[in-house]
Amino acid sequence: MKKLLAVVATGLALSACATPTAYAPEGYGGQRGGYADQRLQEDRWAVAFSGNSLTSRDTVEMYLLYRAAELTVQSGYDWFVTDFRETDSETRSYSVSDPWYRGAYGPYWGPNWRFYRRGYWTAWDPWYHDMDMRQTTRYEARAEIVMGRGTAPAGEHHAFDAREVMQNLGPRVTRPG
Repeated sequence: MKKLLAVVATGLALSACATPTAYAPEGYGGQRGGYADQRLQEDRWAVAFSGNSLTSRDTVEMYLLYRAAELTVQSGYDWFVTDFRETDSETRSYSVSDPWYRGAYGPYWGPNWRFYRRGYWTAWDPWYHDMDMRQTTRYEARAEIVMGRGTAPAGEHHAFDAREVMQNLGPRVTRPG
């Protein structure tokens, strides 16, 4: 019974630590993901934001836009346009065996064979036991932005007022802490 309580307590503790990537520099506080940026020219920056497997695509793209606005204001500009923008996803599949499985060989070992099928290695277990298949997806958004001062040029429909973006998105941004 003590063993069962220890397993449950450990699982609850680990799940409490699992949170989406917060808005912070990449790797801040040991988190996976965050924002990164690099100045390319006086008024042009490359900006990126990557999330962990708990961070939605919408959040990753919102944080990218917020970072672009923040950089624009910090650099002394008023508006920006995205010259290039893309969002990539990386999906991984994995299996988790039933922790309560106790076959003929005990809970930690059982005979199985591995073979190559459809582009990946898989296992065949003659004493098949329950396996959960899970998928995780991580998103990363990247953009190049061009900044400007004053009022955005007339007819530039893709220009963002940096202060307005920060004001509108700021309340939705989760910071570490």
